[in-house]
Amino acid sequence: MRRVRHLAGKHRTSSTNFLLGGLLAFNAGAINAGGFLVVGMYTSHMTGFASMLVDNLVLGNIGLVLGALGALLAFVAGAATTAVQVNWARQHQLRSEYALPLLLEAGLLLIFGLLGATLNRQTPFAVPLTVLVLAYTMGLQNAVVSKISASQIRTTHMTGVITDLGIELGKIFYWNRNQTPADFQVRANRIKLRLYSMLLTTFMAGGLVGAAGFKYLGFIWVLPLATILLLLSLPPLYADLKRYLRRH
Repeated sequence: MRRVRHLAGKHRTSSTNFLLGGLLAFNAGAINAGGFLVVGMYTSHMTGFASMLVDNLVLGNIGLVLGALGALLAFVAGAATTAVQVNWARQHQLRSEYALPLLLEAGLLLIFGLLGATLNRQTPFAVPLTVLVLAYTMGLQNAVVSKISASQIRTTHMTGVITDLGIELGKIFYWNRNQTPADFQVRANRIKLRLYSMLLTTFMAGGLVGAAGFKYLGFIWVLPLATILLLLSLPPLYADLKRYLRRH
């Protein structure tokens, strides 16, 4: 229970990174799948948006070019926001350096859950505001996990995760000849194998929950996700608040 309370804390361990990565992968899978049912786009899939931009630039579909550009810029802005928050908190020696972006993400999900039906208005980027909000949220979250894990864990897209999973599986099935020196034998990293398997499994489980939630409940399905992120962010924020009150 103590580990759960400090999942978003400043001091990290491999086990807390593992747990937080799985939780946020579930969150990303749910938002990605639910977002597709809302706007017909996977809002964490920046590779797809980058391809959409250049393809339609050649084809002359300016509306799709603007939509892809808007999603890319929103995702980048979300990641940049996380970087600003984390670095600001570090300079002020706060324990909530990772909690601040999670708190912001929780707030955005609350807005999406409560006001999602009103966020379908068009923007200058020729896509609904919903797309930009969700892409911004995914950029925010992906940067949090990247900062926490020194870029070893990604939660909003699975291309790299599946690639790394395949690499470790290839190592498992590789046949080391008896005469191969120990230093040259191929060995799978079991820790990475468990990590990548867990990230893929939780992302897919989140997608299942997100798709079913939006289908049967509508926008309100994201409120439990927002609540979980809010609860994760509170312990470090409370610790900073107590320290501030002691000093003043």
